[in-house]
Amino acid sequence: MSTSYDLAAIAARLAVLDLVSEAATTERQAAVAAILRAPRDGHEAEVLLIRRSERQGDPWSGQMAFPGGRREPADPSLYYTALRETEEEIGLDLAQHGRFLARLADIPAVARARRVGMTITPFVFALDERDPPPFSLSAEVAEVVWAPIGPMARGQVAARYAYHHEGNVLDMPAFDVEERIVWGLTYRMLEMLFEALHER
Repeated sequence: MSTSYDLAAIAARLAVLDLVSEAATTERQAAVAAILRAPRDGHEAEVLLIRRSERQGDPWSGQMAFPGGRREPADPSLYYTALRETEEEIGLDLAQHGRFLARLADIPAVARARRVGMTITPFVFALDERDPPPFSLSAEVAEVVWAPIGPMARGQVAARYAYHHEGNVLDMPAFDVEERIVWGLTYRMLEMLFEALHER
């Protein structure tokens, strides 16, 4: 049986996931928001991706990503971190305009092929409004792209990315989204989302 990727079907499948609780850790923490919407044509859901600005010293400079960032000492939870960072980076208030769907498993952060002593927690949200407020991008974000989930989940836009690292070329799995290459941590988190949708 083929999997449906419309927003209602995705929300229904994520609703039956076992909730992942926040575990104690001595590592630094970060959280991101995977934000889904139903496009106007009523077909398969789309996920919001940002392209990070080119910034000196940022290990993820220029990469496609989800909005999000490091947990601050004042953040009461990682869920709050995802909300705060999303509003700071793209001007979207998820507490007002988003519907929480699921928390995915933590993933170790990797930069330049090495773990960096930080875990990232992805939270999945839905935008149900047809016309949420326009985005207001911070200096950290170069652009926002809505990417259809179906072609990625079905492997129709699978690609490879040649990552040059310390004189070696690593052949990394990726998605080609409108000629923007999605690889690394964001690719892995999307794969985790698709695995959750394909369970049972």
